[in-house]
Amino acid sequence: MSDLRLDATQLDRYSRHVIMDEVGPDGQKRLLDGSVLVVGAGGLGSPAIQYLAAAGVGELGIVDDDAVERSNLQRQIVHGDADVGRPKVVSATEYVTTQNPDVDVTTHGTRLTAENVAEILEGYDVVLDASDNFATRYLLNDYCTLEGIPLSHGAIYRFEGQVTTFENDGDGPCYRCVFPEAPEPGTVPDCATTGVLGVLPGTVGCIQATEVIKYLLETGETLEGRLLMYDAMGMSFETVDIRRDPACPVCGEKTEIESVEDVSYEGTCTM
Repeated sequence: MSDLRLDATQLDRYSRHVIMDEVGPDGQKRLLDGSVLVVGAGGLGSPAIQYLAAAGVGELGIVDDDAVERSNLQRQIVHGDADVGRPKVVSATEYVTTQNPDVDVTTHGTRLTAENVAEILEGYDVVLDASDNFATRYLLNDYCTLEGIPLSHGAIYRFEGQVTTFENDGDGPCYRCVFPEAPEPGTVPDCATTGVLGVLPGTVGCIQATEVIKYLLETGETLEGRLLMYDAMGMSFETVDIRRDPACPVCGEKTEIESVEDVSYEGTCTM
């Protein structure tokens, strides 16, 4: 942790954190020294980026190879109408730098692949998966599990969302323990086909940001070993226990996947 103390401006900005026993000045410095990679600057990534920046996470990485479309604006609130046609990493970065000058942003305007995942994820304390396709989810899971990098998972569909945290400390499950294989291409329709309630990713993305902030602060309990399911129509939350699968090819007793190069992530369907 940096030896630098919070300056007067920071004490003012983060005063509601500093007065909390669970955070305090030391906790805020821990956030300022923390680094988080957000994969996806869309529906889930937008609120996560906003609140991680507001909280004072000192280094944010943003991965996204897409440009802003007008149909995104109903839910991807880090972008505005004037951003249509611009790279999402550019408009997201401009939002963060305007919101909080304490935060350094590194952008990766590319799609995450088995070839670049090691380079892009290097040095980050936590990865937040805000992607919208199974290929990226499995790639992130496999790499983070093998390298012991904490991973926040979130997903949405119409009126429903799910969140969990994989701390990857050698004890808990990974994404493949819960979802061993991706659905066949074309079997799961995407939001362009089925629609999505615009506020839904705001709820799920904020929970992901909460999980990441607690992890960096080393306070509270994360969703490690639990899958939180949210039903916006019924306004209900349900938590189910999830366990490590001894037969998991990544973290099980007989490891079959020892490198992301052992797996083909092409052909898995998009959400």
